[in-house]
Formats: sequence, C-alpha cells, structure tokens
Amino acid sequence: MSLSLRFLGTSASRPTIERGVASIALVREGETMLIDCGEGTQRQMMRYGISFALTDLFFTHFHTDHVLGTLGLLRTLTLQARAEPLRVWGPIGLHNFLKKADGLGVERLSFPLEVTEIAPGIPIVRKGYSILPFPVEHRAQAAVGYALIEDERRGRFDPALAREMRIPEGPLWGKLSKSETVTLDDGRVIEPSTLVGPTRTGRRVVVTGDTRPCDATVAASAGADLLVHEATFADEEAARAVETGHSTAREAATVAAKAGARQLVLTHFSARYSRDPSDLEREAKEVFPATGCARDGMEIDVPFSDAEPG
Repeated sequence: MSLSLRFLGTSASRPTIERGVASIALVREGETMLIDCGEGTQRQMMRYGISFALTDLFFTHFHTDHVLGTLGLLRTLTLQARAEPLRVWGPIGLHNFLKKADGLGVERLSFPLEVTEIAPGIPIVRKGYSILPFPVEHRAQAAVGYALIEDERRGRFDPALAREMRIPEGPLWGKLSKSETVTLDDGRVIEPSTLVGPTRTGRRVVVTGDTRPCDATVAASAGADLLVHEATFADEEAARAVETGHSTAREAATVAAKAGARQLVLTHFSARYSRDPSDLEREAKEVFPATGCARDGMEIDVPFSDAEPG
C-alpha cells in the first residue's frame, strides 16, 4: 500500500528562485491530500505531477505564506468543472479566512466546500487510517500540526506451516488470515493464532507546520516513520527563532530524537539558506543522524517498518 510525500514548497515567508512557499502533498493509495497552500501551489502541483483531484485541503495556520495560493487553486478546480466536494480542514479561524476570500471568487465555485474547524487531539477517522491534529507553538493564535496514523495491520500468515499442517490452500487460508477459526474435513479445528503472527503497526507520518519545538510534537511523533519539521534557522539565529515562533535545525533534530522517529526531513527554510541548507543539515545531524533537507519537488516514499528487503 503506497504512502508518499511530495514537497511543493519549502521556503519560509516568501518564495525564492529555488523554492516556493509552504505546501506538501500527501498521497496514500491514490488519495491526495494537501497540507497548506502557499503562493503558487497550483503551479507546483502541475510541475511535479500532483493530481488536482484532491480529496482534502488541510491548513496548519493562516499566515500568508501558508494560504495565499488557496484562491488560485480553487478557481482552477472550478475552471476544470470539478463537481465533487472538497473537504477543507483547519484550526479555529478557518471559516473567517474563507469568508474573507468570498469577495475574491470563492463563492462562485463549481463544487461545494465541506469546511471543518478541527480541535487538536480529536482524530479525523478514515478507513484504514486517521488524521490527528495536534497543537503547536507558533505566533498564530491557533496553529496545529497533523499526524497521519494508519490502523494496525493483521499479522503475517504462514503458508509453509499451513501446507505442513495439510490445510487445503484456498478459502480456508483466507479465513485464517482474517483471524477466523476453521474446521477441516477431518474434524480438526484450526485457530488462526496457530498460523497468523501478531498484529503489525501501520505507518505514522507527522507534519508540524510552523512551530517552536514542543512536547505536543514529541508526543504526536512517537515512533514516527517520518517527521517533517520546520527548520527556519541555524544555530546562529536561535534568538530570532524564539522571537518569531520558529525552530532551528538543531531544535527540530532534538524533537525527532526525543520522539524516537525513524527519519527527519527539514523544511521551511529562511531565504538565506534557500540555495544551500547544508549548514542546517549538518547541525541537525549532530543530534539526529537520520536527517535530510527537503527541496521543492522531492518525493519520499514511506515503507512499512517491517517491509521485507527487495
């Protein structure tokens, strides 16, 4: 089952020659969700092959560099004669944000918006996974991050043991793999626990949005397969990070280490690091070696932690 992220914008505050502003496409089994929609997001979607058949648009907060591309994206969807509803999620203030956009054309859309102001800690439950909003610490009055958390999966079925036990291949194997007890023609009753291993964890992907390092992110990222954390500044601008409600790369790495995440990807870089964020990566790796820096267009596939090699 596929799960991937595509970085559409990785710059903080304003676009640069190398980078657009905040937006990430999260694609799970063909279902495309967009987290934030900075200026020029629709062009980045076309450039990097992200479908306009979005199911959901999530906002972390309503600072301009995270929302300015919304109107253009919605108008483009209307020009394409979209009819399906678009689910829009965000913290308190989402209704006011969309109300302000009404006069610029949002009210003339060809499709309905299903708008929900989320509460941190209350999961959005879907088939096979949930989206958990969690509170972050930023200058915005209400700001959240999002964790995609997949449901537990069934344990592995042991076909070699099934053959050894002379269990006919076919429907009986299917029932056992679904944790159903079966009775064989010879009268034997086979419990699924004999052939099916323990349940396995699903994947967890966390995107912080803009934030200071905080305990809520550590909790949401516990054991995460991938943590995407903003890293606006390097150590030399640590005071500026505090002043503006952002994080340094080292602080982001500390969060990843505390959470026991498997991989950290830094994003949301100040313009001074736009061309070369190697200093940010170096400082983060001193704390958390499994760190990389995002770039516009970069795609990351998220495998299951127990995926078999090859």
